[in-house]
Amino acid sequence: AIMLFNSLEFLVFAPIFFALYFPLKGQARLILIAVASFFFYGWWDWRFTPLLLFAPLLNYWTGIRIEQAGGDRLRQKRALLLSIVLGLGLLAIFKYTNFLIGTVYDAVHPWAPKLNQPMVDIALPAGISFYTFQTMAYSIDVYRGLIPRAERNFWRFASFASIFPHLVAGPIVRASSLLPQLSQDHRADWDRIARGLEMIVWGYFLKVCLADTAATVVKPRFEVPGLFGSLAHVIGVLAFALQIYGDFAGYSLIAIGLGRVMGVDFGTNFNRPYFARSFSDFWTRWHISLSSWLRDYLYIPLGGNRGGRWMTARNLMITMFLGGLWHGASWNFVLWGVLHRLYLVIQRLISPSWQRLLVALRVPNVVAAALETIVVFSLTCFAWIFFRAGTFEDAWRIIQIIGELRDLRLHMSQ
Repeated sequence: AIMLFNSLEFLVFAPIFFALYFPLKGQARLILIAVASFFFYGWWDWRFTPLLLFAPLLNYWTGIRIEQAGGDRLRQKRALLLSIVLGLGLLAIFKYTNFLIGTVYDAVHPWAPKLNQPMVDIALPAGISFYTFQTMAYSIDVYRGLIPRAERNFWRFASFASIFPHLVAGPIVRASSLLPQLSQDHRADWDRIARGLEMIVWGYFLKVCLADTAATVVKPRFEVPGLFGSLAHVIGVLAFALQIYGDFAGYSLIAIGLGRVMGVDFGTNFNRPYFARSFSDFWTRWHISLSSWLRDYLYIPLGGNRGGRWMTARNLMITMFLGGLWHGASWNFVLWGVLHRLYLVIQRLISPSWQRLLVALRVPNVVAAALETIVVFSLTCFAWIFFRAGTFEDAWRIIQIIGELRDLRLHMSQ
C-alpha cells in the first residue's frame, strides 16, 4: 500500500527521516532526501522506483544538453522534444492506455457487436503525473532561459524531482523556486518547525475529520443513485465538495508543513476556493500549483487571451479539456473540465454587462459578492457531480433525481 500521510508507516518513517536530516549537511543531506524519497515511493511497489528515477535522469540530461547547445535553437528543440515525448509517452502508457482502448471500442462496437473489449492490466504508478509535469517544466524553463544554468549536481536534482512530501499528490513546485532552496543547508529553526507542525495538524484535520467523514455520506449516494431522493443527493453533492477540498487541500497542507519543517517553502496550493467570486478567481485559488502550471505551460503557449474572442475560447477549451483528463482517464473528468471551460467563456461574455447592471442598480458590494460567490459555488458543485460519479449515466441519474425535487416539495409542504 502507498505510504499515506495518515498511515502508521508514515508516522514511523517521518521521525526517523528528520532525526537524520538535521545533523547532515551538504551533499549528504541531498543524498538522504533522494534515498528516503525513493524508499517512501518504493514502499508501495518497489518495481516502480526505476520509473521515478527515469524522470530525473531524463530531464537532468535534457537541461544540460539544452545549455550545451548554446544558441543552436534546433539542437535545443530536439533535446526538449525528446524529453517531452518520452515523459508524456510514459504517462500516456500507464495512465491512458485502457481509456484509449475503451474509447476506440465504444466507437467500433455498434458496427461489431460481437467484439470483446480488450483490457490491459497496467497499474498506475503513484504520483506519475506530478513528477512528470514537475521535471518536464524544468527542461522547458531551461529552454526558455528562465533557469540561467542547468543543474549539474545530480543529487540536488534528484531531491528536487522526488522530495517525498509532495511526491504523490503535489503541489507541483517549480525548479526555479525549489533548486535554490536545496542549495543551502537549513538549520533547525524552532519557530519555523512549530509553524510547519501547525500546518500539518490542520492538514490532518482537513483530510481525516472533514474529507473522510464527508466520504461516508458521499459514497453510497454516488454508488447507488437510485436509492436516494433529491434532498439526499443535494446533501451528497455538497458533502463531496467538502470531501474533495479536504482531500486535496489537506494533503497539500501536510506536504507544505513537512517542507516547512525541512526549511523548504512549497508555496500555497489552496486559498479558500469556495469563496471565489468568479471562475477565473476560482482557478487562482484551487490547486494553485496545477492551475498555474496549465496556464504557463499550456494556455499561454497556445496564445492565451491573445488573438481575439474565438482564439481565447479555443485555448481555454484545450487547456480545460487536458486539465480534466489530467485528473483521470475518463470522459467524466473531460466533461468536468469542459464545463469549467464553458463557465470561463460565459463569464468573459457576460461580465461587462453584469458589472454595468450592478452599477445601474446600485447593488451594495457585499450583496454582489454574496450573489457571485453563491453562483460560482453552485455551478462548481454541479460540475463536481461528473467528477465523482463512476459513469456518465450515474451522473445524469443524480442530476435527474435532483431536478425532480420530489422529496424537497414534500418537506416544504409539511
